[in-house]
Amino acid sequence: MSGLRARLALSAYRWVGTAVYSVVGPYLALRATKGKEDPARRRERYGYASAPRPEGPLVWFHAASVGETIAVTPLIKEIRRRGIAVVLTTGTTTSARVAAERLGSIVLHQYVPLDFKPAVSRFLEYWQPDLAIIAESEIWPMTIVELGRRHIPQVLVNARLSDRTFARWKKRPSLADALFENLALVIAQSEVDAERFRVLGALPVMVSGNLKVDTDLPPHDPQALGEYRRQIGSRKTWAAISTFEGEENAAGTVHGALKERTGLLTIVVPRHPERCDAVEAALTAKGLKVARRTRGDPLTPDVDIFLGDTIGEMGLYLRLTEVAFVGRSLFAEGGQNPLEPAMLGCAVLSGGNVQNFRDTYQLLAKNGSAKIVRDVEMLAKGVNYLLVNDDMRRSMIDAGLESVQQMRGALTATLKGLEPYVNPLVVKARLAPRAEA
Repeated sequence: MSGLRARLALSAYRWVGTAVYSVVGPYLALRATKGKEDPARRRERYGYASAPRPEGPLVWFHAASVGETIAVTPLIKEIRRRGIAVVLTTGTTTSARVAAERLGSIVLHQYVPLDFKPAVSRFLEYWQPDLAIIAESEIWPMTIVELGRRHIPQVLVNARLSDRTFARWKKRPSLADALFENLALVIAQSEVDAERFRVLGALPVMVSGNLKVDTDLPPHDPQALGEYRRQIGSRKTWAAISTFEGEENAAGTVHGALKERTGLLTIVVPRHPERCDAVEAALTAKGLKVARRTRGDPLTPDVDIFLGDTIGEMGLYLRLTEVAFVGRSLFAEGGQNPLEPAMLGCAVLSGGNVQNFRDTYQLLAKNGSAKIVRDVEMLAKGVNYLLVNDDMRRSMIDAGLESVQQMRGALTATLKGLEPYVNPLVVKARLAPRAEA
């Protein structure tokens, strides 16, 4: 694709988006009925603000979903500590709740505008950010172009490119170059990610490591934790977390194979809680008794499965066990972040489809804190071995905690990379009160 064709493609994207923009309302309404949009705040998706812009310099952070929101939370706190206002956009209702829990009133939260020119332009004209910081792999063409047109520096932090996404962009090198040349800086998670961004035309690129390692431990309700531990007593537990379709059934199969020998309680936490009714029905059909967090069901001795059907309570579920299988890896592809269970003292098991977190898993596996399983039978054997072998389980847990400690430092590196863009805003924020006086 030539440079001319790339410009034509972006122009076509713009005009098609403008046409679709006028009829996107029913789509958002449908998403709202499924709990994926906040009906009371749908106008934010069109770029209409629901809060006043504060005086002085302002940084726009965008974090698509829960993982990205958690990853940039310490970075946002550092920016706010420097006296700079922050507007944070997210794309899901779940990430909005996580933002409220972890950041409270120190940021202004808005839902990200749709990647159509009218919405993006309206958002930018109102908020007038001095800097845009985008988490991980969010590449929205119209947003990037409009930021570039306004000469607003835009930085990708904790940046990564999956195998699939990189392959897709490589097929369109001129289009990639036309977009990535707008980025002032890319701060990548790994050398592999950094080289991929360079190939696609991004400059400059630096490596920080994974910001998720420098986050605080996931919060929990101490009263609920104490009560559940009392109910569980001496029973052995394991957790299947961030699971996708098919993996809950696998967890049920593992439980059925092991419960007579171990008196087992299995904790299942689907990645998408809206699937939990179907998950419960499937597990019940296997003859398993299910207790659900939202119902407040007690974990009586006859309960087989504790179904974690809430948002933002992974810290609670993981503190109830020392063995965790991380989903989206056995049947689905890409994997999920294994750092939270490692940070909270769990031996980590995973399927082999962990392309999105390859470097992290390689380090954990090298240090002996994570093991990859091929299938459900191997998962059952791995869970059983760790439950009955205290020395091996403790060795994996200790190795995980050590690995996490080795990986720390991404926040410091990211802040150093951002200094040329943030320091002038610090000066501007300090001078603003004097200018008003």
